[in-house]
Amino acid sequence: MLETGGQRPFSEPPTLRLRALHRAIADSRRGVPVLLTGRQDFVIAPAETLSAQGLAEFAALAAAPPLLLMAPARAAALLGRPLRLDQAAAAFPVASDLLAPEALRRLADPTLAQILPENLPELREPPIEAAAALALAKLARLLPAMLGAPAGTDAAHRAAEMGLLTIPIEDVLAYPDTAAASLRRVAEALVPLADAPDARVVAFRAPDAGIEHLAIVIGRPEAAAMPLVRLHSECFTGDLLGSLRCDCGPQLRLALRRVAAGGDGAVLYLAQEGRGIGLVNKLRAYALQDRGLDTLDANRALGWGADERRFLIAATMLRELGIRRFRLLTNNPDKVAALAACGCDIAGREALIIPPNGVNDRYLATKAARFGHLLP
Repeated sequence: MLETGGQRPFSEPPTLRLRALHRAIADSRRGVPVLLTGRQDFVIAPAETLSAQGLAEFAALAAAPPLLLMAPARAAALLGRPLRLDQAAAAFPVASDLLAPEALRRLADPTLAQILPENLPELREPPIEAAAALALAKLARLLPAMLGAPAGTDAAHRAAEMGLLTIPIEDVLAYPDTAAASLRRVAEALVPLADAPDARVVAFRAPDAGIEHLAIVIGRPEAAAMPLVRLHSECFTGDLLGSLRCDCGPQLRLALRRVAAGGDGAVLYLAQEGRGIGLVNKLRAYALQDRGLDTLDANRALGWGADERRFLIAATMLRELGIRRFRLLTNNPDKVAALAACGCDIAGREALIIPPNGVNDRYLATKAARFGHLLP
């Protein structure tokens, strides 16, 4: 059976479909349109990186006026009024005066000079393809704002002539869980650390060679009755630069000391910067926090969720390490619930408290008040 457009069979080998998904991510980062196939052919292009050439290619495939697709929280911030946040996306018709790369970037990015809300038309019902469009933007670590439009019946042929990619919607939507569930250990070495001299670092990667995640393993947690485990999302600014805006660096070092003191355990170092939004978007969120928003509202103003992390990644790594039942070192009860939902056997929770430093006081207060962290 052929997909809509008749260009590629569903029986195509999985490795080739993953290769196409990786190219779709790369093309989005370069501002190149992608053709989604499903109920209909639907052309999308990222508002953040779209160039004049990409816009012309998009127009050549579009068979209807374009819509700007974005997260409802971002649309609410743009319009200055509340919207339902449980929808997959909000959709704006794009007037001709806004159909330009710089204008689209200003609509997508709240850290830039904004388009006035009165210049925006009324919201439309988002198309069914909107969820996949925004999912692809997030996989590319771009602002989740996409130009989208139904494509013509010969769109797949014309896309191939222009060298543009065609990819099924279901491949985009399934990829994060597929990549997380297929992680396997690919390398390990002894890496003595100041806080854990007997540590070894184990690297994990999915078969498609996507993003790597690390486990810092101490002792033999696979043989211990209830080893101590910490999940730590990478934080370039806090872990490496010593930023005072967060508590990540001190938490990482204290976690290593706590696990080392117990003798058996692991700290999973997960490539999920900024609760999963990526470093560039975290810096944008910082800029919005400097204008008065807290951590949660800054993420939402960018179009991201409050927490975009996927804990199936950690569950898979723990399974591969042979760690079945463990104590979790965390202040976040949602993390306990998320891991349990992924099949982990959590014997108990232990707190990891870092006192405020005078700069991150509001950040820690937001963690407690709005993210539900159990802090004193």
